[in-house]
Amino acid sequence: MSQGRSIRLFLVDGTPHGLLTAEIMNWTGHVLTGPRGKLSELVQRPECGRTGVYFLVGPDAENSARPQVYIGESDDVGKRLKQHNRTEEQGGKDFWEKVCLITSKDQNLTKAHVKVLESLLIQQAQRVGRCTLLNGTRHDYISLPEADQADMAFFLEQIRTVLPVLGFEFLRDASRPPSRDAVEGVAGADAAPEASPRFRLTFPKYGITAYGQEAEGEFFVLEGSQARAEWAASGHNYQRLHQQLREEGVLVEDETGLLRFSRDYAFSSPSAAAAMVVGRAANGRTEWKRDDTGETYAQWQEEVVNAAAEGTEAGV
Repeated sequence: MSQGRSIRLFLVDGTPHGLLTAEIMNWTGHVLTGPRGKLSELVQRPECGRTGVYFLVGPDAENSARPQVYIGESDDVGKRLKQHNRTEEQGGKDFWEKVCLITSKDQNLTKAHVKVLESLLIQQAQRVGRCTLLNGTRHDYISLPEADQADMAFFLEQIRTVLPVLGFEFLRDASRPPSRDAVEGVAGADAAPEASPRFRLTFPKYGITAYGQEAEGEFFVLEGSQARAEWAASGHNYQRLHQQLREEGVLVEDETGLLRFSRDYAFSSPSAAAAMVVGRAANGRTEWKRDDTGETYAQWQEEVVNAAAEGTEAGV
């Protein structure tokens, strides 16, 4: 089993939609997040006067499946956030609805540190592809000593751990984790997640065959799977995502005139994954079928839930 971790959350004003802080045991980082409507309270906190990195997050009107994100750094985060709160005509940014800033409890982050951290965060967000990133090109900062660069890489991993807990998914890795079978005999194999059976979706009319697998709560369409070349029904929320996956090279044309997944790609549900394959809205719980037995995803999931419930009852 994967090793558990403790994250301490604190509701600053006692409400779930107000200011929130987060800390991980044995990590010097400190996370503060809140809605834009609470900015006047947020900038009064001592964390905002420190050196750190921050995220501005808002909806994407053209793609409801992904947020828009801007990643920045400053040695006075509060001052920078006030600038971003201006109108676009005044040099600010209008899109964002939430802000999240990361500083250090021991205040050991320097301007050089956060420049490197900002570059690593932008690189990660670009690689993962879970958001519409509003930054321009990232800069490579190599002036830090080797030990400090290693510290920033560790800092990045802690940020990637805590952000999904706060509802920010845009840095979470989209690559499929290895199953226990794939790492059998390797040190630390017990920590590998258990993946689902492999599922198959076929669309005979267009000669489409795709394969998928569930791991860590997401449904992955596997590399080499085929997909419909065009979106069939306009106006659906997933249409923009289908186009965006083409633009980003996740879906590429092959010699058959269909599209092909160039790498494993994670979706929030089997239905979202099925929609990207067939080019229209689809019920992935019935469209995806086990490659070995032919039972649907829904049937397999029901068996898993029932087995778990029976095991719990037997242990009572």
